[in-house]
Amino acid sequence: MLPITWRGRLAALCVAVTALAGASAANAQKTDWIEGEVRRVNDAEGKVTLRHGPLPELDMPGMTMVFTARDRAMMRDLKVGDKVRFIAERSDGIFYVIEIAK
Repeated sequence: MLPITWRGRLAALCVAVTALAGASAANAQKTDWIEGEVRRVNDAEGKVTLRHGPLPELDMPGMTMVFTARDRAMMRDLKVGDKVRFIAERSDGIFYVIEIAK
């Protein structure tokens, strides 16, 4: 049995990191523009509750749910009752709003 050198360990680490990066990218799913209504805005946590129609790319029916904002600045002008269109994605089990427009 040959001893594992630092180069061998580095090569194995590079392979593992590349595989993890590919798996993470495969887990990220993004939807097209969806219509919804703002039900709640939580600036402190960067979250917005939206009542929305079906999200086919995420295999979800229409419902009311909480999304995390990728950029809190996009929540600045949102108010309860606003009709919006948004793009959502799921990454590592978390649902994000990546774009939102009134």
